Amino acid sequence: MNRLLTILPLLFLPFSFLSSQTAYLHCGKLITSVDEQVLSNVTVVVEGNKIMEVRKGLVPPPAGAVLYDLRKMTVMPGLMDMHVHIEGESNPRRYEEKFRLNNSFVALRATTYAHKTLMAGFTTVRDLGGSGVNVALRDAINQGFVEGPRIFTCEKSLASTGGHADPTNGVRDDLKGDPGPKEGVVNSADDAWKAVRQRYKNGADLIKITATGGVLSVAASGDNPQFRMEELEAIIAAANDYGFTVAAHAHGKEGMKRAVIAGVTSIEHGTYMDDEVIGLMKEHGTFYVPTIAAGKFVAEMAKKEGYYPRVVAMKAAVIGPQIQATFSKAYHAGVKIAFGTDTGVSFHGDNAREFVYMVEGGMKPIEAIRAATITAAQLLRKEDQLGTIEPGKLADIVAVPGDPTEDIKAMLNVGFVMKDGKVYKNESQ
Repeated sequence: MNRLLTILPLLFLPFSFLSSQTAYLHCGKLITSVDEQVLSNVTVVVEGNKIMEVRKGLVPPPAGAVLYDLRKMTVMPGLMDMHVHIEGESNPRRYEEKFRLNNSFVALRATTYAHKTLMAGFTTVRDLGGSGVNVALRDAINQGFVEGPRIFTCEKSLASTGGHADPTNGVRDDLKGDPGPKEGVVNSADDAWKAVRQRYKNGADLIKITATGGVLSVAASGDNPQFRMEELEAIIAAANDYGFTVAAHAHGKEGMKRAVIAGVTSIEHGTYMDDEVIGLMKEHGTFYVPTIAAGKFVAEMAKKEGYYPRVVAMKAAVIGPQIQATFSKAYHAGVKIAFGTDTGVSFHGDNAREFVYMVEGGMKPIEAIRAATITAAQLLRKEDQLGTIEPGKLADIVAVPGDPTEDIKAMLNVGFVMKDGKVYKNESQ
């Protein structure tokens, strides 16, 4: 009877959790992301959800193993987008949807965004703010009920009253209320501790703050600082206690300076970053997540009458076009750059456009790919599990036709996706 009780729970696990099948991947070219080399004619051996071997030559698989013929493709680690909003997607009704849509609908719709993201080759994402549906979506994916990327989420972003992530910005007066730490609004050091602890209680993996104004919030400023130093320091101290990294949305210089000095892990967007901020980021080891794609998207949509509220369109037209130039400056100065798109602001599944914009901004293709693999894994502090193709790592592997180090646009056409040892897409034939 005891043995039966031990086995019964396994019967209800998704099949992918029970499989220990061995797979051989014959790679025409291989980017391991351990370094900048591109290898030719290599075999990657996967057992269950782990990479077991990386062997020279196209090694014949033993009986019972599955062979994936990727000889016409370039194979690389699963891609990682360090800034998405998986719950929603840009559309001209976005600002009314929060009054109409129940969380149950938001959750079901988000499953389609998760699937598009995975099919685009992004096996891991960092979700930087939503309603809380993101936590349930993460868990459903992890348990095999929904197909999507591995999600690390902040649950809800933290803001000050009226700040970029205040959930009541732009609503009529009788609905504004006075949101506090439970809703992610911080106005004191004590609030900061409460807000971080609430994110822990709600199941977050990390903390996201809005250190400055932003583009898409219905508020006048897109770049003013929105936290005092004591509030930022309290957020960082609380986050450290709970083992959280901290991502900081920031467009304006002063807000960026405060956030970097306080000890955030990454700066997102960074539009008005200058030499002083760059120096501080290098001194503190702060990562930069540029989101060029979002800047270009909002600048283009701002030209369409009625797509955004007027106060939003005015900010988008000014801030959006500047991010690529900031990226170029930060890259040439040697700031650590991790790949991130702010997808959700733009359309899910188009994440790889960021590679094209990064290369246009001066980065070598192999560096852009490493920004979306090993550097992203370092930002997540998961480089022991993710980010490279080498023995012992999780079997997150994707492939594109051709050679993206020669033409980065190959990244727009991912034809093979393996996540956690399971193949979700195979167009290699």
